[in-house]
Amino acid sequence: MFTNIAKWGNSLAIRIPQNLAKEIDLAEGSEVELEIIDGSLVLKLSKRKNYSLDEMVGGITPGNLHGEIHSGAAKGKEIW
Repeated sequence: MFTNIAKWGNSLAIRIPQNLAKEIDLAEGSEVELEIIDGSLVLKLSKRKNYSLDEMVGGITPGNLHGEIHSGAAKGKEIW
C-alpha cells in the first residue's frame, strides 16, 4: 500500500489507513515506537509497561536512592 508524507508543523506525518490500523489495534493516542531497520522506517506498537507505584517504589535501592535536593526558600504558604 502506498501513502504520502504530509507536513505537520516542523515535523512530517503519515496517514495510516483505517484497515491497516485495525489489523494491529492502532488507535488515536496509541504509543508507537519508530526505528530504522536496514534503511526502512519501522513503526511498532509500544510494549512499554505501565508500572504501579508499588512497583516503582519497590525498585528503590541504596544504590539508586539520591539525597535531598534543596530548592530554596518557601515561595508561598507551604510548610515543610
